[in-house]
Amino acid sequence: MEIVLGSASPRRAEILRAAGIAFTVQHADVDERRLDGEDAVSYVRRLARLKAEAIEAPGLILTADTTARVDEHILEKPANSEDAARMLRLLSGRAHEVLTGVCLRHGNQIVVEHESTSVYFQALSEQDISTYVASGEPMDKAGAYGIQGLASKFIYRIEGCYFNVVGLPISLVWRLLKQRYSLAAV
Repeated sequence: MEIVLGSASPRRAEILRAAGIAFTVQHADVDERRLDGEDAVSYVRRLARLKAEAIEAPGLILTADTTARVDEHILEKPANSEDAARMLRLLSGRAHEVLTGVCLRHGNQIVVEHESTSVYFQALSEQDISTYVASGEPMDKAGAYGIQGLASKFIYRIEGCYFNVVGLPISLVWRLLKQRYSLAAV
């Protein structure tokens, strides 16, 4: 069965390739703004589904959306460098949760699940934050950091799926593909 990844994220594509899952890419263009009062789990699940519904392609559509949550704050992609610095200050010296909604759509059949991972940050100095923000890396990432990049030095522990923090919980995707679509091992 042909799989279409509905994402422009190079990280999601890289995870699928590394897992040996063949796919093509078609970007889903949807309004990613959070609804008033929407909690983080509902938010990522809704966006993953919206992205899957926005793609017109034969085969199996795979989409995802990731966000971070600390206390009552939902940390999407930063709007600018000041927003990125604000988010990093919230994460400094504490744990937060990374959530990814995953949607598989085949015709009218839709499956939506989510994954959660706890990430623990060291305390960050203002110099750490300003240097990291100046690198540009935080700007297209939920929570304003990339665990696989320069921010790796700030993270001392995770509980859960590493690939979820990168943007695609591949073990969840593989389980769903096997359960729902009887895909064989590669």
